Amino acid sequence: MTDFRCMPISASIADRFRATGVDDGGNALRRRGPGADSRCPCRRCLRFSGPGQTVLLGSFHLAQPRGVYWSASPIFVHAEPCEAFDRVNEIPEIVRDSLVSVRAYDRDDMCLYDLGQVAEGRDVDRPLARALGDARTAFVNIHTAKPGCLLCRAERC
Repeated sequence: MTDFRCMPISASIADRFRATGVDDGGNALRRRGPGADSRCPCRRCLRFSGPGQTVLLGSFHLAQPRGVYWSASPIFVHAEPCEAFDRVNEIPEIVRDSLVSVRAYDRDDMCLYDLGQVAEGRDVDRPLARALGDARTAFVNIHTAKPGCLLCRAERC
């Protein structure tokens, strides 16, 4: 497989959400405290929240793709600062433990439909390798397949 990185949201976005309590759409962030449904995927550390952790839920406006394929996405971020996911050739747990949609885009932010695929996260290696191995691909966004929320972006190293 081509060397790749799964990219979390930037520190500036996570910090802004935490400091202002407002999402990219101008909405108040929703706090979700520890509880039975506390296993929420943080888009900064790319890990699930654990017992005793509070997360913030808000709308995130993706930088790419631009144009006709642009979208906003609900995301969770730990309420307290967490370490950013920063590994080469490793798929984060929030992808591995989800039904995902692999969406490849070219340099003009156009969706490459023939490279898109839905897969169990534990089986995402092949569709991700296929998308990143194609010369047309500029980047890949990995979303949850059912609600469609962005989990992370993948890029070649």
